[in-house]
Amino acid sequence: MAGTRYQVVQDGAGQPSNGPCEHLGTLPETVVPGSTQGCEDCLRDGTQWVHLRECLTCGHIGCCDSSPNRHATAHWHAADHPLVRSFEPGEEWAWCYADELVAVPVE
Repeated sequence: MAGTRYQVVQDGAGQPSNGPCEHLGTLPETVVPGSTQGCEDCLRDGTQWVHLRECLTCGHIGCCDSSPNRHATAHWHAADHPLVRSFEPGEEWAWCYADELVAVPVE
């Protein structure tokens, strides 16, 4: 997803929003996923995940908050990388933990 730009479309409550997210302007040009096999931490620990999220700062692949270990959120707290995107096939959205905003790619 090199060079993907995002636009805010809704807030964390699902209400339409074009609220500002300063973090979207700080994304690196290229991010390489840390794994294509699943949640990096679950794979290491031998645990299960539900859905996957990719950190848009460093490429860490973590599991979503519906997963028992919530590794994507844990990564945000540990690394202070607030933006993730869905790493699920067919899903094209991003989430900013800090601003609690949903964004989608723009062309």
